[in-house]
Amino acid sequence: MHNLRMAESVCEGHPDKLADLIADKLLDACLEKDPFARSSFEIMVTTGLVIVSGELSTEAFIDIQRIVRGTIKEVGYTEPDLGFDADTCGVIQTIDEQSPEIALGVSSEGAGDTAIVVGYATREAPNLMPWPITIAHKITKTVSEYRKIGKLPFLRPDGKCLVVMDYQNGKPQKIEAVYLYVQHDPDIGLKQLRNLLTEEVVLKALPGHLLSPSTRIEVNPSGRFVFGGPAADTGLTGRKIISDAYGDIGFSGGSAFSGKDPTKTDRAGSYVARYIAKNIVASGIADKCLVQIGYAFGISEPVAFDIETFGTERVDKGKLIEVAKEIFPLKPLDIIEYFDLKKPIYAKTAVYGQFGKENLPWEKTDKVGELKEKLL
Repeated sequence: MHNLRMAESVCEGHPDKLADLIADKLLDACLEKDPFARSSFEIMVTTGLVIVSGELSTEAFIDIQRIVRGTIKEVGYTEPDLGFDADTCGVIQTIDEQSPEIALGVSSEGAGDTAIVVGYATREAPNLMPWPITIAHKITKTVSEYRKIGKLPFLRPDGKCLVVMDYQNGKPQKIEAVYLYVQHDPDIGLKQLRNLLTEEVVLKALPGHLLSPSTRIEVNPSGRFVFGGPAADTGLTGRKIISDAYGDIGFSGGSAFSGKDPTKTDRAGSYVARYIAKNIVASGIADKCLVQIGYAFGISEPVAFDIETFGTERVDKGKLIEVAKEIFPLKPLDIIEYFDLKKPIYAKTAVYGQFGKENLPWEKTDKVGELKEKLL
């Protein structure tokens, strides 16, 4: 049976992703000075304006203006003719302390939020992620890198990519299409832009075994894309949660990541769910794995835990769930301690995916041996 699967990735200059990055830069600044800071930043970016709102409880001083403007400059909004730039935009702050009821629930070692979290892994790409989201992130990340190093100097910060793939019986067969949209200077010809992006970025990012003569590659199919970023479209934190996770293949618990400190179970819980799923697939126990965990505010133990392996498991699924509960950290405070989540590591998760990257603690496969010993 054939079916199509898709994934979208956006460049760091996309308004929604810029909002996510600002939120996590602020979080990192808090944790660098106060590892016990509790935050939930919500950011809006629009023409000439950034609004920083949310909750923050910390004894540390955070220079919000400096961090916001520094992040915008780092992304590349440095010229007034872009309609939004680091030096001239307004920055409005409206921050309250964390609710005392929420603080009490967390202090009693309970979950900092009620959340459904999911983790997914599959034996497709080398990082055990689905191919569509892996390819989409690789393309947008390369676009941004080439812009910053001057290899494609006509590029501007905004952009997005959609990858469509054909699956047969649950396995990737070929790339159906890639749609790439890049913001650019007005003096670059559309034909030249399309040729350069196709040859220098898209084709180099596509795995050869998944290409076919019918693969469709479209760069800026709608035409010119000069006006973009927050001046063209208002951006908000938390509007790219499927892009942040697994594309349309993996389920979503519905919660966003960026700006939230690790006591928020929708963040820390999602990380441990991915860790469990990845170790199960890496061990050879299953070729696909979806982990679902339910947390209730103020309760330390998960209120629900399930593993789905889509018929690819090589062990009894009931036994697998039993062993996973035994060897993986599932309580919120245990997860925080196990992954050392009070460190300022979150800005690097804000763009190009929360999962599938090297050097993130939830991407380790150090439980493979223990899983094999107990189950195989």
